[in-house]
Amino acid sequence: MSGLALTLRDPPRQRLDLSPLTPDRLAGLDEAAIAAIELISGNQRLRVGDLFAIAIGDPADLSIRNACDKLDFIGRAMTDGTITVEGDAGAYVGLGLRGGRIHVRGGVGPWAGAEMHRGVIEIDGDAGDFTAGAVPGETKGMRGGLVIVRGNAGHRAGDRMRRGILVIEGSVGSHAGSRMIAGTVAVLGAAVGPYPGFGMKRGSLILSSAPERPSPTFADCGAHDLGFLKLLPQAVGDRSSRLAELWAMPPRVRRFAGDLAAGGMGEILIRRI
Repeated sequence: MSGLALTLRDPPRQRLDLSPLTPDRLAGLDEAAIAAIELISGNQRLRVGDLFAIAIGDPADLSIRNACDKLDFIGRAMTDGTITVEGDAGAYVGLGLRGGRIHVRGGVGPWAGAEMHRGVIEIDGDAGDFTAGAVPGETKGMRGGLVIVRGNAGHRAGDRMRRGILVIEGSVGSHAGSRMIAGTVAVLGAAVGPYPGFGMKRGSLILSSAPERPSPTFADCGAHDLGFLKLLPQAVGDRSSRLAELWAMPPRVRRFAGDLAAGGMGEILIRRI
């Protein structure tokens, strides 16, 4: 049986909350029941059937087609199944994700993967600010799982990250890994914005290039051959050919300990400096 496909008829006039449309919530529903689901858009409630053409199939394999950057909260708190987004997506993709896989074949807005616990998010394009970070008012960002961004990411990627792996194959904005509690952020692109690791408590921030302006509260610990870095591609699997390519080289890095203003138990590892 093929998967369930929802094709957006026209871009919505206002932002659209798609959090009710996850494989676990749609399980057991027929076409009429799915069409009757109401979605919040501004101060309105709009029916799925009025916004999307529905091709009924297995909801465990959900496709959202003709997508645009006004579609928010895709995959929010889903527990299993797969969502494939054909096009761009809005903010909060995979917010609080607890299992399953989300694959966006375009770019996404801010807070993708924020506060996720488990599962996998793959983003083929660029990601906005606070990828795998914490939403305003919360003290913890990503808490487990894997996020792959095959383009660039915005500012404060991995902010308040607690656990898990974030791989950014392109460049990243300012304050990457800010206020990290634990976890791993790997940036493979040529440009790293200023002040990575700001307020970092623990965790590892792995950079392929030196940042535009390094954080002054990190101590230079010299060059090291860290064999454990070769385990990172194993954790990511075949989802990042760029990571596998870089880590095929000897894992020699320059290590900086910090943020010394926040306990100094984190680290920034730079492959080229």
